[in-house]
Amino acid sequence: MADSETQQQVVDTLTSGAMNSSDALPAAEVASIATPINLILLSLFLVLVYMRLRPSKNTTTLPTPPQPTVFKVFTPPQLEPFDGNNNMPVYLAVRGRIFDVSSGRNFYGPGGPYANFAGRDASRGLACGSFDAEMLTEDLKGPLDKLEDLGGEEMEALRGWEERFQEKYLVVGKLVPVGHEEAEEDDVKA
Repeated sequence: MADSETQQQVVDTLTSGAMNSSDALPAAEVASIATPINLILLSLFLVLVYMRLRPSKNTTTLPTPPQPTVFKVFTPPQLEPFDGNNNMPVYLAVRGRIFDVSSGRNFYGPGGPYANFAGRDASRGLACGSFDAEMLTEDLKGPLDKLEDLGGEEMEALRGWEERFQEKYLVVGKLVPVGHEEAEEDDVKA
């Protein structure tokens, strides 16, 4: 019976108003996540996610490849236009091999220190270490310079130049005299 008496006392206390409002527990407050600082942080997070995941505006385009170079047989008159003028490539010949030296246009092209070799056989000038025009063969329709009168030192210097050109530049052709059986007659200038 003691239990029923205790229960009755609790009920009487509650209904009698013995507890005033200051003794009651405070009502639970619901905290909102929509505070200004949380909204600012959420906005910043969304902007960063967008910046990271958005597609890029600039699409990478590949550069256009250079025109393919075909190995060709040249005569001195056919080689002469390839001196870098009129947007032509820069070619020069060393011991019968024609090199495309266009990547070194500032050296071998118009206005460069080796410009007189462009479009010509540069063998004698390179062997002698002379960049003068008198080192070039004057008669383009005549026989090629055989370099027979060069000494051992000059030939060694020429081999050094040839090795340098082979390492650095593409061989695009072969130099033959005018009238040679390999020469293309259609392209020979009168």
